[in-house]
Amino acid sequence: MQIDNRTVLVTGASGGLGLEFAAQALDRGAAKVYAAARREIPLDDPRLAPIRLDVTDSDSIAAAASTASDVDILINNAGIISGSSLLESPMSEIRDVFETNVFGVLEMTRAFRPILAARGGGAVVDIASALSWIAMPGAYSPSKAALWGLTNSLRAELAGQGTQVLGAHLSYAATPMTVDVIDVPKLDPQAVVGIVLDALERGDDEIIVDDITAAVRASLSTNTTAALI
Repeated sequence: MQIDNRTVLVTGASGGLGLEFAAQALDRGAAKVYAAARREIPLDDPRLAPIRLDVTDSDSIAAAASTASDVDILINNAGIISGSSLLESPMSEIRDVFETNVFGVLEMTRAFRPILAARGGGAVVDIASALSWIAMPGAYSPSKAALWGLTNSLRAELAGQGTQVLGAHLSYAATPMTVDVIDVPKLDPQAVVGIVLDALERGDDEIIVDDITAAVRASLSTNTTAALI
């Protein structure tokens, strides 16, 4: 999936990786980028189309799909960190994490599936984490583990319509979401996004962005898709 002359939609595009995805997609020649977020988007380019979107709200997702009916590439980037303890945090916080990081991705993909199919298949990019494969206290790690499984299953279901599904995994990036995470190395968002978009244009199914994540991934089986018997 080449980005040049394509239409891209990025969720969580008001800052961090999302804003960088929008900017770099434009740099790579995207005809239009829908920058979707709950807040204003600080980019000034005639090819940029801001959309107000809450990925935990079905009506908001439906409205976005109606407005952005020309999307070729969906980048599911929106995510939150909350619910620091599965046993002690309020259940509402834990549910919010899964609604955003897992069910929001699923509902966005379901909503844009017919749009991608009508435009030849297109692509879906899901932004996951090294914590997909490391058990940590709280809701974030299990939500990313669920996202990894979701991405693999969506890849199998979308293969018939020719949709590329790319899962991107990385350790901490230097974004507003990780500002309270201290004493750990953080990746440059510009470099992260460049690596992910390169993988998209190569046609990859999965991209491991950095050495820390690669070491974690290497400890697992490389067969993420079971054969159907």
